[in-house]
Amino acid sequence: MKNLLLFILLSPLAMKAQFKIVNSATINIVDVRQGTWPISLQRITKPSDTCYVLQFRTQEYNNSVIIKTLKFRDLGQLKYFQQGLAALKTGNNGDVAEFKDYTIKRVDVYKEGISYILTCDGGLTNFQQPEADRMMAAIAKQ
Repeated sequence: MKNLLLFILLSPLAMKAQFKIVNSATINIVDVRQGTWPISLQRITKPSDTCYVLQFRTQEYNNSVIIKTLKFRDLGQLKYFQQGLAALKTGNNGDVAEFKDYTIKRVDVYKEGISYILTCDGGLTNFQQPEADRMMAAIAKQ
């Protein structure tokens, strides 16, 4: 009985915690679009690194809400995204910027201007030139 009581009292001291508390911060850089089809660019800061994510509601399914996340592992990857948008802005209808994890296609729509279609990991969204300009400006400030 004494051994059992001693074991119960000392076992928490001998064991390590099964979890680790990690301080991380998610900062919203820019809300590109709000409403039914939101798009936001965020920075996630952890003690070991900083990554960036573009979150959007996929437009493949109208009857369900599926939020997709396109992750950029560092600022360099985010800058490549910005360069792709800048190249497409000066390009032509149908131009495509292909990256390892995602693709951006420029689509010129009559009377609506320039649109872009972003596809990644089974998700799809589109955005207009003013929204692309907001993303490029926000990335340039990073």
